[in-house]
Amino acid sequence: MGHLARLTTTYPAFAVRRFVPASASLRTVPALGLWRWAHARAAVIPSPDPGLAKAFARFAARTLHDGADLLVGWSAGILEAIAPAHDRGMSVIVERGSTHISHQAETLEEEYRSFRLAPPTTAPETIERELAEYQAADAIVTPSRFAAETFAVRGIDPAKVHVNPLGVDMTRFEAAERPNRDRPTILFVGRVGLRKGVPWLLRGFAPLAGRARLRLVGPVEPGMERILSGEPTTGVDVTGPLHGDALRAAFAEADIFCLPSIEEGFALAILEAMSAGLPVVATEATGCGEAVDDGTEGLVVPVRDAAAVTGALTTLVEDAARRCAMGDAARNRIVREFGWDRYGARALAIYRRVLGAT
Repeated sequence: MGHLARLTTTYPAFAVRRFVPASASLRTVPALGLWRWAHARAAVIPSPDPGLAKAFARFAARTLHDGADLLVGWSAGILEAIAPAHDRGMSVIVERGSTHISHQAETLEEEYRSFRLAPPTTAPETIERELAEYQAADAIVTPSRFAAETFAVRGIDPAKVHVNPLGVDMTRFEAAERPNRDRPTILFVGRVGLRKGVPWLLRGFAPLAGRARLRLVGPVEPGMERILSGEPTTGVDVTGPLHGDALRAAFAEADIFCLPSIEEGFALAILEAMSAGLPVVATEATGCGEAVDDGTEGLVVPVRDAAAVTGALTTLVEDAARRCAMGDAARNRIVREFGWDRYGARALAIYRRVLGAT
């Protein structure tokens, strides 16, 4: 759209230039990205967080564009650049892809401990960095109203928090013809773990095992093997991660999409499923409220409520006409509202509001 003055990233320049116009300046520090890549493949290499975030923010502070009006950066990776940006007269937006970091940490710790698994740890310094960013920035952008509300609950002025739902490439996931199958397929796409609500999905699906199939697509979280062995899995297929044509085929072969997450910002898989013409069963914690009106594009259920999942899935398994109508409504809503061009237009509108306010 011609508004980007400079992109600062850990990706190498040759990879980024495929997406960034030649008119935009580019500053890269791929060594930091290599650090994260190496740690993911060799446990002996120290974790990059929060050191990587601090190093990147300092790099961003040194490479601020003199002619820019606005600095936009991801949470935890922008703190050291905020004051220098303000000194140059720039406004600052923190992009947070999920809920408030304290809400996220507390929710996940509670869930993991309830299933006797070690909770994922967020370094205290990372939490402190994000809390400082929330206070110092001029605005915070989240992908859903659900995520935005977790900031208000923790004392952040609601006027400071803006919502911009994600987009989806509609050409990648196209609606398919779906016959009235005797045993419809329910699809889950995501990390097979506690955050995505997989135990609640398995319990919710169990009464339907003779009338439907459940396909779990995605990597299995460490420790979930014990959880899966203790949950009902009749009629369940754990596929593992799929990509490209294989993932598109999984959406095309499914009849219903279900994601009962306990915490998210806005699950991109929901938009992909809707783009493929699937009705959605999801919790409000997925951020689905941006795209799914309960009873129109799908059904919204409470978190940690297996009985509600059973009820919603039963409704769609037993009523082919209704699930097809919801699938059509889902695809139509994606076409109207959720292309990436719409995301860009919403982002620009937020930037103008922030600049006008500051």
